[in-house]
Amino acid sequence: MEELSTALEAITGDGGKASFDVEDVRGPMARFVVARDAGGAALGCGAFRPLQPGVAEIKRMYARHGTSGVGSAVLRFLEAEAAALGYQALWLETRLVNRRAVDFYSARGYTRIANYGKYIGNPLAVCFEKTL
Repeated sequence: MEELSTALEAITGDGGKASFDVEDVRGPMARFVVARDAGGAALGCGAFRPLQPGVAEIKRMYARHGTSGVGSAVLRFLEAEAAALGYQALWLETRLVNRRAVDFYSARGYTRIANYGKYIGNPLAVCFEKTL
């Protein structure tokens, strides 16, 4: 988590810690996953939390630099888990300046939506949705 915050700080100027509370991903309708290699070393992570009826929000997506396919695997797992729990859609926010993330989500079927919640009116934020 610290590695993710450091990476986000370098890209956006904000580590994203204020937008994440670990308690949000501890409930029965939430998930937090860590991808590990065969030796048990963490390679990436991701989470979702309930946002509104039928919609979960993706949080803290990260894959270590130099890994291949980890981010996609984490996202596929989260999508499958969310669908199994009955969610109809996933929403997320990233920063427009984070082109790697914007391109990553766009390439995986996420479409841009109006900014929601605390991101409304924030020209630095960009929000996405994927219907499950």
